[in-house]
Amino acid sequence: MDAQSRGQADEIDPADQWVLNPQTGNYELRLDHSTGQPPSPQPRGARKANAPRKGPASPPSDEGPRTRGEARAESRTESRTESRAESRAESRSGGRGRGGTRADVPGQRSRRAGKGQAEAATAAGRRKRKPPKSGKKKALVWTGGVMAFLLVGLSVTGYFVYQHFNGNIDTIDVQGAGSGGFKKDQPVNILLIGTDKRTGEGNEGYGDAGSVGHADTTLLFHVAKDRTNATVLSIPRDLITDIPDCETKTAEGTKVIPGTSQVRFNTSLGQSDRDPGCTMRTVKELTGLTVDHFMMADFDAVKTMSTAVGGVEVCVAKDVDDPKSHLKLSKGTHTIQGEQALAFVRTRHAFGNESDLSRIETQQQFLSSMIRKMKSGDTLTSPSKLFKLAEAATNALTVDTGIGDIQKLSDLATELAKVDPKNITFMTLPVLDNPAEVVKATVVVDEAKADPLFAMMQNDISLTEVQQKEKADEQAAKTKQEALLKGTKADAADVRVDVFNGGGPQGSAQETLNWLQNSEGVLKSTNKGNAPADVAKTTLEYAPNQADQARALAEMMGLPATAMKPGAEDAVGLEAMTLTLGKDFKGAGVPVTGPAKAPEGVQKVEADKQVCAK
Repeated sequence: MDAQSRGQADEIDPADQWVLNPQTGNYELRLDHSTGQPPSPQPRGARKANAPRKGPASPPSDEGPRTRGEARAESRTESRTESRAESRAESRSGGRGRGGTRADVPGQRSRRAGKGQAEAATAAGRRKRKPPKSGKKKALVWTGGVMAFLLVGLSVTGYFVYQHFNGNIDTIDVQGAGSGGFKKDQPVNILLIGTDKRTGEGNEGYGDAGSVGHADTTLLFHVAKDRTNATVLSIPRDLITDIPDCETKTAEGTKVIPGTSQVRFNTSLGQSDRDPGCTMRTVKELTGLTVDHFMMADFDAVKTMSTAVGGVEVCVAKDVDDPKSHLKLSKGTHTIQGEQALAFVRTRHAFGNESDLSRIETQQQFLSSMIRKMKSGDTLTSPSKLFKLAEAATNALTVDTGIGDIQKLSDLATELAKVDPKNITFMTLPVLDNPAEVVKATVVVDEAKADPLFAMMQNDISLTEVQQKEKADEQAAKTKQEALLKGTKADAADVRVDVFNGGGPQGSAQETLNWLQNSEGVLKSTNKGNAPADVAKTTLEYAPNQADQARALAEMMGLPATAMKPGAEDAVGLEAMTLTLGKDFKGAGVPVTGPAKAPEGVQKVEADKQVCAK
């Protein structure tokens, strides 16, 4: 245990825990006042799989540091007093020369100069280190796991703590599965995975016996480009979907695991040696969003993180006594941690209709409360509590190599921590009972509700009521759009349009034709195949005497004013308008501008509000 953890932060400078060994000429780590030299810390990097974790380092004291002025004044006073005493003692004893007895490795220096003067005098040739900067460095770090979404306060003091936290983090190389790394001027997508693997002490009773570690809890955390808001999309583990081919790296080399069709989503991890990169690819196929990074943890994450933060406040609308999860709570508000917290997020029979979807909603309520607790002043102003949080989080995490050290996590944290909890919305992927099953056990995507939701995330549209000042050009575009749609609109049966694919996904023209004819009643529409050249934006060209048809089609497709291209001459006879689908085209029935609000009936939990589980 170092001096910082014993509450003696005023006595020992953490930078001076690295001292010069005269025998080797190297700087080495000193953790106590004894002359024995402990081994240097292991090199930075990922721990080997299944290797034991380091023992916890001791947290810093909550006592604040003295001011520089106080330290300097005290240092000068003590230095003069002790120097005179030392001089008188040496004149009586004859002094001590270079041949005198001294420790092989000099002791730690004190922040008070006088106390360290005697030791410094014996260490001839020792380089004088620069005085450390005052204050404590603080950063907010976001992590994930079984709880799926954890905001962690990280207080890092000195090189030893930096190395210690680095050594806690496990990494997996999923190169090629994601974007190659988040960018500060772009939206960020983090996949948070909680596995059902029974690792960790006391977890034998949870999860599936012998599980290889499936994706039991999965959330896609999307942070807007301007960092004003975030959407957290829960994906049910029993969702029936397609899992694409997946390239993984093993001890024997790289291999491709064949994809499978119409299987449970949770088998995208663990099954057939699939790694988190396979889950990232499956999510991209499902949502159309490219994942930047993943974070993964097991059951221990819930227990250790809830304990480190001092408990998480939850509310239940009724008395709960679930023998399967061992959750027992009376009606009302409770602060839970450890095993009780894990029981709360694992229970399937205490709330709702006792399904996995009800459990997802309970988890979202728990995580919202966790975020509020971690962002509270009580947590962020306590160095010891921040240390415990960082210790628990980094021990719980497995991440991709792109964010596999504290510095990279801190860079990511700088971006993610800008989001206010009131602008974080938890959503559940809209699903329906699997129509192919008599006994309902799995679900399928409700495309009518899911597609607009995916479009909102792809177009970076907030699901929260974020109040932002609109720029002049945005207001002008809105006014122009309203003016465009103002006026008579032709009946769908009277709309004539030729559809070209000028940069949309393959088959977009036929897909749009089917949607127009079968869903919107535009029977006078024709698939004209590929456009002569690709275009970046979708356009609709029409004649002045086709304006009513253009307004009708623009309203159906959600076309912006910029997409409308009126001509100068009237159309002759049965001439059709020309619709060219550009690279901004997301799919038939998905507004090009993105929907203005979330579809009705989608499960939603807002992170800044407490909701009682029912």
